[in-house]
Amino acid sequence: MECSNTKPLKSNSNISEIVTKLTKVCTFKSIGVFSSEVSNLQHLHKPVCNNAPMSENSTSASEDTRNHGQKIHPHPIEVPKGEGSCPSLEIMKIFDTVSALKLAYLQLQQAHIPYDTEKIIAAYEQVEVELEKLSKLKLEYKEKLYKKEQFNAALLGLLQSELEAKEKLLKKLKSLNSVKDSKILRLQQELHDLEMGNKNLFEKIKRVSKKKKASFFSVAKFKNVFEAASKSIHDFSKPLIGLMKASGWDLDDAAKWLDNGAVYSKRCDKKYAFESYIAHRMFHGISLTSYDVSDIMKFDDPIDALMDNPDSDFSKFCRTKYLLVVHPTMEESFFGNLDQRTFILNGKHPRTKFYQLFAEMAKWIWVLIGSSASIDPQAIMFSVTRDNMFCSLYMECVEDERGSAVLSVEEQANYKVQFMIMPGFKIGQTLVKSKVYLSKHL
Repeated sequence: MECSNTKPLKSNSNISEIVTKLTKVCTFKSIGVFSSEVSNLQHLHKPVCNNAPMSENSTSASEDTRNHGQKIHPHPIEVPKGEGSCPSLEIMKIFDTVSALKLAYLQLQQAHIPYDTEKIIAAYEQVEVELEKLSKLKLEYKEKLYKKEQFNAALLGLLQSELEAKEKLLKKLKSLNSVKDSKILRLQQELHDLEMGNKNLFEKIKRVSKKKKASFFSVAKFKNVFEAASKSIHDFSKPLIGLMKASGWDLDDAAKWLDNGAVYSKRCDKKYAFESYIAHRMFHGISLTSYDVSDIMKFDDPIDALMDNPDSDFSKFCRTKYLLVVHPTMEESFFGNLDQRTFILNGKHPRTKFYQLFAEMAKWIWVLIGSSASIDPQAIMFSVTRDNMFCSLYMECVEDERGSAVLSVEEQANYKVQFMIMPGFKIGQTLVKSKVYLSKHL
C-alpha cells in the first residue's frame, strides 16, 4: 500500500495490545464488520436515560445487524429501575462513554476490511480518547471516594473526640454525684445526731423545769396562794351583793334560794351563802393538772395577761367560769343589757371594774389548781358537804378569822357544816384545811 501522505502507524504490538483490551471491554460476539453496517451502528451511541421500556424480544433492525448471514449482538445496557427517574450523572457518563468506545471499536474493525490506514488511525485515536475519558471518570470516582473517606474519617474523629469529652463529663458527673451522696449521708447522720441531742436536751430541760416548779411552788407558797384565792372570792362577792341590792334583789330570798334551810348565827352571815355559791361554780368540774402559771404571775393585772394571749387556756377558763357564775338574768338586772356577756362570748375581755374583780379571782384559782399538781402530782382536792359534823383536822371555820373563839373538842360535836367556802387540799404530807361556815346543832 502507498501511504505517503498518511501519519505513521504505531507498532503492531501496541495495536494488538489495545485491541486485546478493547476486546475485553467491548461485548460484541463477532469481530467481522462490513461497511454496509456502519450506518446501522449509530444506535449503539444514544442517551442512557430513556423512559421507553426496552423489550427483550424486540425485532427492530437497530438491535440486530445482519450481513451475509452473520449477526452482531451488542449487549443491552441494563439501567437500574427507579421511580421514574434517571441514574446518577456519573453512571450516565460511564454508560455514554462505553457506548462511544464500542462504536469507535467497531469503526476500528471496519477499517481493517478493507484495510484503510487513515480510518484505522482515526478510529484508533477515537478509541484512545474514549479510554482516556473512562480513565478520567475512574480517577474522579476514586478521588470522590477518597474525599468521602477523608470526610468520614474526619467526622468519625470528631465524633470520637466528642464521645471522649462526653465520657469524661459523665465520669466527672458520676464522681460529683458520689461526692454529693456521701455528703447527704453525712448530713443525715449529723441531723440524726442533732435530733437525738435535742431530744436529750428537751428531756433535761423538762426535768430542770419540773425541779424549778417544785422549788418555786413550795407548800408554804401554796398556802399563800390558797389564802389569796379565798380572799379573791370574798372580794368578788362584795360587788356582786352590792349590784343585787342596787338592782332591787331581795337578798334573804336569794340566800334562801341558794341554800334553803341553812341556819345562820347572824343575819349578816348570809353573805357566806353567796361566797359558797361562787366557790362551787369556780371549782366545779376542776381536776388538778400541772401547767405553767409563770406567764400569768408575771402580770400584775390579769386583764393584761388576757390581752397578751386571748387564746390561752387561762383565757378560756375565764370565759367559761364567768358565764357559769354570772347568770344572764343577773347580768341583765345589773347592767340593763347583755352586752358584756356577748362581748365575752365573742372571745374578748372587757375592761370593766366588775370583770376586773372577776379576772383577779379567776387568776388566783387558776394558779392554785396549777401549782398544787406542780408541787405534788399526787395532790388531792377534797370538799365538804352540808350537814357534815365539824372536824378541825380537815376543816377551818371562817368565823375564826374574824375573832370568834376556837372551838374545843367537846364543842365541835355540836356544830354542823352549812357552807363550804373553799375546798381543802392534801399535798404530800401537808393538809390545807377546807374553809366552812358552821352553825350550832340543836
